[in-house]
Amino acid sequence: MSLLSPQLEAFIAVAKHKSVHRAADEIFITQTAVTQRIRALERALRSTLFVRTRRGMLLTPEGEALLRYCRAAKELEGEALAKIQGAGMETEIKLTITAPNSIMQARVIPSCLSIIKKFSNLLINFNVNDIENRHQALRAGLSDFAIIQQEQLAAEMQSKQLEPEEYVLVCSTKWKGRKLRDIVKNERIIDFDPADQFTYAYLKQYNLFDLAQHGRYFANRTENLALLVSEGVGYTTLAKEFAKPYVKSKQLIILNKGETYDVTPLLAWYDRPEPPKYFSAIIDAIV
Repeated sequence: MSLLSPQLEAFIAVAKHKSVHRAADEIFITQTAVTQRIRALERALRSTLFVRTRRGMLLTPEGEALLRYCRAAKELEGEALAKIQGAGMETEIKLTITAPNSIMQARVIPSCLSIIKKFSNLLINFNVNDIENRHQALRAGLSDFAIIQQEQLAAEMQSKQLEPEEYVLVCSTKWKGRKLRDIVKNERIIDFDPADQFTYAYLKQYNLFDLAQHGRYFANRTENLALLVSEGVGYTTLAKEFAKPYVKSKQLIILNKGETYDVTPLLAWYDRPEPPKYFSAIIDAIV
């Protein structure tokens, strides 16, 4: 049972699948009916909610705002139905936290374990995303919380500054005994993707950037990046916590006497007039 209007249910389905066809299959109506409901909703709101692209139906900024509203309404709907349909009945509530792998492992999941035990009807999706676009998932209503950088924080977002994350420069144990400047001058950097600036920032902080080769290899999973480094393909920066097991197993060594490049991440979310207890508990728990 849903308390949202049929128009909003169609809107949610299209936003989820980026396709009118797949949305129609999910909510068991025709594609024409889905299109009519979306058009009626756009007329009522006097806004365009989707744009058609080669990648499917993508949300406009107005559509992103509406989707965030719908997600919050669905959560309140679950709590309301539980009270209306019978005392003691629990309705499942879904919530997504998006974070890079290092912070997800070291902070987010450990911090949320007690919350999972306390709120048994809360189903948390721990979404690992090492690409620096986590703020977009938050804006689009695909995530309730995201770990982002200061420059990605939008004016309407709420945030909490977390403890700094330390990044270290690492290479393969096969290069043990080589001098730092020799490695930087003669070996390639391996980074996550072209937008990943952490290794460049580290080298600049320690006056090594001009010495380095700026052509890079890329591996868009941190585990694969660490594997390439351990095989001697190149060097990189890794979060200190993430690098620990690789150093302990003697796959990687830390360069530059363990000097770090510190990044201060933010926990970001969109404010709610009356946030549920579990929502506030997550904000308080993650440090």
